[in-house]
Amino acid sequence: MSGKYLMVGAGLSGAVIGRCLAEAGHAVDVVDSRDHIGGNCHTKRDEKTDVMVHIYGPHIFHTDDEEVWDYVNRFERFMPYKNRVKTTSKNASGERGVFSLPINLHTINQFFGKTLNPEEAATFIAEEQADLSIEKPETFEEQALRFVGKDLYEAFFKGYTIKQWGMAPSELPASILKRLPVRFNYDDNYFFHKYQGMPENGYTSMIEKILDHENINVKLSTTFTREMSVHYDHVFYSGPLDGYFEYELGRLGYRTLDFERFTFEGDFQGCAVMNYGEEEVPYTRITEHKHFSPWESHAGSVCYREYSRAAEPADIPYYPIRQVKEKELLNAYVSLAETTSGVTFVGRLGTYRYLDMDVTIREALDTAKSFMSLQNSGQAAKPFFVSVI
Repeated sequence: MSGKYLMVGAGLSGAVIGRCLAEAGHAVDVVDSRDHIGGNCHTKRDEKTDVMVHIYGPHIFHTDDEEVWDYVNRFERFMPYKNRVKTTSKNASGERGVFSLPINLHTINQFFGKTLNPEEAATFIAEEQADLSIEKPETFEEQALRFVGKDLYEAFFKGYTIKQWGMAPSELPASILKRLPVRFNYDDNYFFHKYQGMPENGYTSMIEKILDHENINVKLSTTFTREMSVHYDHVFYSGPLDGYFEYELGRLGYRTLDFERFTFEGDFQGCAVMNYGEEEVPYTRITEHKHFSPWESHAGSVCYREYSRAAEPADIPYYPIRQVKEKELLNAYVSLAETTSGVTFVGRLGTYRYLDMDVTIREALDTAKSFMSLQNSGQAAKPFFVSVI
């Protein structure tokens, strides 16, 4: 028996869940308040330079999930791309230089003016740099000091983190750093994942193809209201969790980004991403978008300077803060959501978590599968298929 379903948001979550339901014979409407599909993954060619621009900042696809990799390649050919991040900061002698991230053997030797081999470098960091007196790091700062020591922490993490999160690293949980990658070889690939790449014609082209199904109807520049739900058997909501409830319990905290766009005739910085680790430099990084498509050739360049700040109500939310205050409010919204029927909250905003694209797609595929399984068994759908806490 076919149903009629609404996807709120034309990003990855809405597109993938909508496609799964459409292929199962259901009617799907997709609405988005913006005038384009793709959400924050939206890409568009610059009219002057023909560079493929990541409008809301760069998105780099990386995963170990073979099924997800096969899924995205079904709709768009992914070209080889390795994320090699550089950072401008001061070395151990106080001189500014350009270094590779994550910290690797080249970074260590360049920063300290040494010629260490892998074993020597590991011993040097462990015995002369790392603060091993910190047995159980509880803050971001303690985590960094425990792994790499004061000099590397202050050069590459402290200033950048203050700018990115708007607070001292000593106020942030250690979990943000997770397992700090330090490589005692010359591998400067930022990610460890088996599959890495960029869609040949951009993410918007990929999502457009996912949404291209006879059972899917897309309505852009359309703001969702809860009154719309009465026309559908179920709603999949990828907007802000607190926004669904019209912020009745308060607003969850986010960081947002401001982009200062500029063009350059030639090659501005020679790489896709250049971080700026010093706190006195107001922006966190500069991205040069033609380098995200290394198989293309462009004379001109489109670049973004990125500035991070606290999100205001009218801003696009990027990074959930998830501090103690926000987690308490999140718990309250989750409790409210669990008593709300007819809606499933999905994606980065709907579950108030920072998600990589592959995880977003994996959860969307699993959500669609679980939903249809529950429907076939006559059970009610759940508001969350994953833990948001």
